[in-house]
Amino acid sequence: MGYVFDFKDTRAYEDWLSDPKNRATLEHQTQLLLDLLRPFSGERLLDIGCGIGFHLSAFLKAKLLVTGLDPSPYMLDAARNRLGNRVDLHRGIAEDLPFEDNAFHYASLITTLEFVDHPQKALEEAFRVAKDRVILGILNRYALKGVKRRIKGMFSPSIYNRARFFSVWEIKRMTFSLLGEVPVSWRTACRFPVLGSRITGKIEASRVMQRCPFGAFAAVAVSLTPRFTTRLLPLEYGPKHSVTPLAG
Repeated sequence: MGYVFDFKDTRAYEDWLSDPKNRATLEHQTQLLLDLLRPFSGERLLDIGCGIGFHLSAFLKAKLLVTGLDPSPYMLDAARNRLGNRVDLHRGIAEDLPFEDNAFHYASLITTLEFVDHPQKALEEAFRVAKDRVILGILNRYALKGVKRRIKGMFSPSIYNRARFFSVWEIKRMTFSLLGEVPVSWRTACRFPVLGSRITGKIEASRVMQRCPFGAFAAVAVSLTPRFTTRLLPLEYGPKHSVTPLAG
């Protein structure tokens, strides 16, 4: 199941989100995800590991039909308080989704793989329930901020003690092992500690900078190819008309 956020974690995240600087960072990351996802209005999206529903709100603004799933009842309660009945919420784990194949157009895992026991199985499940694209937001293991988080976790209690950091190349490797070499695109964000200034905002928005592999947050989009189940059919043949033998 991985790490399940408790009541204390949920309150801490809500407090962290109340800081305008942190909210600006999340909004920038979310826009990067939407730019890669390129969703169409009215289509269905499953947010796996939806937490308190911050990204659910962004997907609703994009006019998607949104479903959220999370293993934490505290996170789901917070999401329900935030969004009411505008989203369909389920309690469950990423490695065993309670949905049929191709049930959604899109699936998202945003800082979710970091806290599951079996990341590749979680990816496999996301690929199973989505039919168009899967978008991932990961904490980049090769970013300077990611290194600082891991070092800090060695000396003081932190949620990052529970997290496993990934790189874009690890996500691509797991994806290709499951699906073959399907199209994968990626961008990174948060190369600067503060996004509040106009200058840093413009630099962050640059396509050249987004291709830098060292941003603290990486967005990865996987385009899914159609999958079909084939079944061999027996070949049967019989003459339409009987033939009368000629008299000798």
